[in-house]
Amino acid sequence: MSANATRANAMPAGGFPTSKVLWSVVGWLVVFVFFFPVLWMWLEALKTEPQAASSPPTVFFVPTLLEFQEVMSGDFPPFFINSAIASVGSTLLVLVLGLPAAYALAIRPVKRTQDVLFFFISTRFLPFAASLVPLYLLARDLHLLDNIIALTLIYTTINLPLGVWLLRSFLLEIPHDLFEAAQVDGASFLTELVRIVVPLIAPGIAATSLICLIFSWNEFFYAVNFTSSVAATAPVFLVGFISGRGLFYAKLA
Repeated sequence: MSANATRANAMPAGGFPTSKVLWSVVGWLVVFVFFFPVLWMWLEALKTEPQAASSPPTVFFVPTLLEFQEVMSGDFPPFFINSAIASVGSTLLVLVLGLPAAYALAIRPVKRTQDVLFFFISTRFLPFAASLVPLYLLARDLHLLDNIIALTLIYTTINLPLGVWLLRSFLLEIPHDLFEAAQVDGASFLTELVRIVVPLIAPGIAATSLICLIFSWNEFFYAVNFTSSVAATAPVFLVGFISGRGLFYAKLA
């Protein structure tokens, strides 16, 4: 049987492999399942409070930005700015500190590299509540309570081990020949980092940044314990939409 005949038997009448179409459908279904909650949240935000709280849910409605206007015209903007500063600041610090550390652990390993990696990842096992008292006392002594700097440093400390671990995994994919060639040409550590590492693992840096940014943005435990008003973040503000009368679904969305 010729190769053309084999391909013809494997192709349906439409000209596309059945398995390819099937996997495409499955892929789109998975994407829909994962993104449906996000879509539903956006739809809830475009409803009025009675529509958002109705049961069964209101499917057909006239979109409105009334709830957006009410939230943004109130006290929310300062909380939003605090969240942006703490999230972006901590993410940048994770990249600045984590990239050289990941480079050392991936490209210049030593005898205890695995022990160092285990120490990094083991810090993620520590419950937040266990570190609350010592961190609170430290922030109080340094006069950093209700200060955005304290939250930025705390988020950096929490995200740094994960950032180092993720960046190292991407660095391991870079051939060592590139670094050896750069060293032969007299490239310094900073040159290797900027001209070789960053361009080659740009997708990994973006993924790590996104993970750290999302965690910092959603973090509530430390924000509610270390701030009161001046440095409070968006999650702390959003708790105000949970009252004895119920949830303000549209405003929360």
